[in-house]
Amino acid sequence: MTPEDWDTAYQQLLVSATGLIRGFLPGMKTNQWGRIITITSQAVKQPVDNLILSNSIRASIVGLVKSLSNELGAYNITVNNVMPGYTQTARLDRLIHNNPTIASVTKEIPLGRFGQPDEFAAAVTFLASERASYITGVSLAVDGGWIKSIM
Repeated sequence: MTPEDWDTAYQQLLVSATGLIRGFLPGMKTNQWGRIITITSQAVKQPVDNLILSNSIRASIVGLVKSLSNELGAYNITVNNVMPGYTQTARLDRLIHNNPTIASVTKEIPLGRFGQPDEFAAAVTFLASERASYITGVSLAVDGGWIKSIM
C-alpha cells in the first residue's frame, strides 16, 4: 500500500466518523441524551484476507467507540459499534458476479447464508432505542456467526 492509499483509507473511514461525531456531540451533551453508532465490519474482530487497509483503520474506530463510551456515559450518551458480516447488498452481488467463488463463503457462516439488510437494520435500530439504554462500548457482530472468536 502506498502512503496515499493509507491516507485515503484514514480519511474515508476514521476522519469521516470523527467528523460526524464532532458535529452532533455538542447537541447530545446539551440534551443529556444521545446514541452514537458506528458501522465497521466483521474484519475488526477477524481480519479478512487482502483487506489490510480496512482491517487496520476500521479497528481504530472500535478504539474510538470504547474511549468515547467511557467519556460520554455521564451525559447519558451511548456509543456502540456494529460489525456487519456478509450482507446481501448490490455491492456483494457485484463482488460475486466478478468472483463467483465469494458465494462459497456461506459455507463458513454457521447460519449458512448471507445476512439481509433488514436484519442489520434491526440491530442498529435496537442500539438506537431506549431498550438499549444500558448498552455502551460494545461491538455487535451481525454476521450469522462468521466470527470465530469468543470475545
